[in-house]
Amino acid sequence: MIRIGANPIGWSNDDMVEIGGNITLEQCLSEAKTAGFDGMELGNKFPRRAADLRPILDGHGLSLVGGWYSTELLRHDAKTELDAARAHAELLRDMGCTVFIAAETSNAIHSDRSIPLSARPVLSRSDWTEFARRYTDFARAILDGYGLRLVYHHHMGTCVQTEADIDRFMETTGDAVHLLLDTGHATWGGADPARLARHYRARISHVHCKDIREDVMWRSNREDWPFLESVLEGVYTVPGDGMIDFVRVLRELPNYSGWVVVEAEQDPDKAHPATYATMGRANLTRFLTEAGLA
Repeated sequence: MIRIGANPIGWSNDDMVEIGGNITLEQCLSEAKTAGFDGMELGNKFPRRAADLRPILDGHGLSLVGGWYSTELLRHDAKTELDAARAHAELLRDMGCTVFIAAETSNAIHSDRSIPLSARPVLSRSDWTEFARRYTDFARAILDGYGLRLVYHHHMGTCVQTEADIDRFMETTGDAVHLLLDTGHATWGGADPARLARHYRARISHVHCKDIREDVMWRSNREDWPFLESVLEGVYTVPGDGMIDFVRVLRELPNYSGWVVVEAEQDPDKAHPATYATMGRANLTRFLTEAGLA
């Protein structure tokens, strides 16, 4: 079964909290429900105790899809990471989630407005083996301890950004590690999201659907902008409002079951959240139908 969720980053930003800082959680959830979404991922305005969060989401008829977790497995071992992740994993488990979204951020630069994306971290060949071993151990522990499937979020400004990075990560990690396919980050990172979907479909357990405004992307690349400057200029948008052929991507996931999430960080002063949420959900519904996944 496929369910369509949303990420609150269309309303307020986690890396730059002043973006949409005036928008309340109530507004976000109400507008998401009105737009037709079934669930929401976590954001910085969400309570982090199930006893507090459940009645809020239940009141809007929404499920918790999951939520981002920043790992530091380049710096320490899986056991140390597991101890640090306990509260987050318990929240996801108690809220009935099935996936644990993770990304390595110990050396990431995407949240620093002073650093251009060209300065993003690149791992040496020798770094990959230990990094992958630690991620595999961590993913197994999350699955065994909490019943959550770890899905790795490749991301601009991190050590897993390009298609080659994603290939190396998937090749060196074990089957316990699955992939979060993010169409926007893949495209901007120089990858073909349809090729990633085809090649890794057996290990794709979560999908983020965001589109790319091609003119902004090329200007960002040409002028070497930081990630957040690119976001503020509108590099991302909702499905169907940019350059990505979503039907082509989704057709490569014929047996997919799980959440597909509209996740397009934008400046709400430039991109009215309710308008874009409604547009994104309607377009994604149509694309899923055309791809034979409805």
